[in-house]
Amino acid sequence: MALEMRDRCERCERPLPLQASSARICSYECTFCVSCSDAMRDICPNCGGELVARPSRTPSTPPEQ
Repeated sequence: MALEMRDRCERCERPLPLQASSARICSYECTFCVSCSDAMRDICPNCGGELVARPSRTPSTPPEQ
């Protein structure tokens, strides 16, 4: 099962490209930009979990089956 790669910050709606490591996620895949994550001290406001760097996904990466 692959991560859901959301394309916008859940706090400020900033676009988050899939190829860039400009996003932070928690274990529930809540997604935020680096600026918002820093402002929230890397704590997810939805679940209280830690926000960590989201892995990038390149177009050549095959989907998991």
